[in-house]
Amino acid sequence: MDGWWLGGGLTGLAMKLARLKAATDVYDPQTIEDRRAVAGQCEAALQYGIHTYVDEMDDAVNKAYAAWPTRLYLIGLDGRVVYASGLGPYDFHPAKLGKAIESYLAQLENG
Repeated sequence: MDGWWLGGGLTGLAMKLARLKAATDVYDPQTIEDRRAVAGQCEAALQYGIHTYVDEMDDAVNKAYAAWPTRLYLIGLDGRVVYASGLGPYDFHPAKLGKAIESYLAQLENG
C-alpha cells in the first residue's frame, strides 16, 4: 500500500506529544470518493474555515502547481497566482491565506 504512516517510533511519539489534529495513518486513496472522504476528514479536524477542493485522480493540479505535500494557493480572477504558501505541513498557515483573500477582495472593490 502507498501512503503516509507516521504513527510509529520517535516520529509517532513526537506527533502525539505535539497533539497534532491531522491524521498520521492515511493511505493514498484509490478512488475519487476515498480522496474526497479523506479531505473531508482533514477539513473537519483542522477547522481552517475555507473550502477544500480535491484534485482528480490524475493529480493534474498537483503537477501544475507543485502542491505536494501541502500547499495553499489563491488564484485571481485573471488566472494568475495571487498567493502561494510554502510547503506544508510546516508552512501550512490557512490564516495567511485568509488575509491574502481579504486583501485581494479589497483590491477588487477599490478598483
